[in-house]
Amino acid sequence: MSIESISTENAPGAIGPYSQAIKVSGMVFCSGQIPIDVSTGEFVSEDVAEQTEQVLKNLSAVLEAAGSSLGNVVKTTVFLADMNDFAAMNEVYGRFFDLNKPARATVQAARLPRDARVEIDCIATV
Repeated sequence: MSIESISTENAPGAIGPYSQAIKVSGMVFCSGQIPIDVSTGEFVSEDVAEQTEQVLKNLSAVLEAAGSSLGNVVKTTVFLADMNDFAAMNEVYGRFFDLNKPARATVQAARLPRDARVEIDCIATV
């Protein structure tokens, strides 16, 4: 079994001792992404809907680097700073997963990296 670390400049780089994703046995395990725009290194905005869109674009870039896509996602975990943002996040999330609807858990976290309002990780097939 070969374990491959996935890295792309099209998504924010890891800021610690972890990989953007790991590919093993036909699966991709993506680390959580926050709403950093790679062109600026800053959050796209403070709006949770815009943050969710950027997070999913970042995840898509990591999946693409691994030879996968959002269409192959089987499980996501959504971390929200405030569960009151669920509806806004869910509306954007639904546009990215309109045909493929992966299993999902959504939790409110006490605090997210860089005080993001949303972070999402995922597992996908290759």
